[in-house]
Amino acid sequence: MAIAFDSVGDVTVAVVPMNELDASNSADFKRDVAPLLEATTKLVFDLSRLRFVDSSGLGAFISCLRKLNAKGGDVKLCGMSKQVRGVFELVRMHRIFDIYATKEEAVRAFAA
Repeated sequence: MAIAFDSVGDVTVAVVPMNELDASNSADFKRDVAPLLEATTKLVFDLSRLRFVDSSGLGAFISCLRKLNAKGGDVKLCGMSKQVRGVFELVRMHRIFDIYATKEEAVRAFAA
């Protein structure tokens, strides 16, 4: 899977390209996002295409956050559907990740 990304200043914005992030594809996602994690410390995941996430998908996001935190970086999320936001809130991950409505807000949050 190709993860499209763009740079806004020193912030990398990556679009999660699938509709579902679950046990069937979370390992592929982690493998494909690894080069971005090596190349940046400020990452925004645009989740506007994502409609379903399970525990494996949530684990993939946690893994990304841990890798960037280990080198002084951070991950912010944006563009969540109501369904995906509901899952994040159910397992209290909205307290771990900074979540924004738009990618512009998420990018600006790195400057604050």
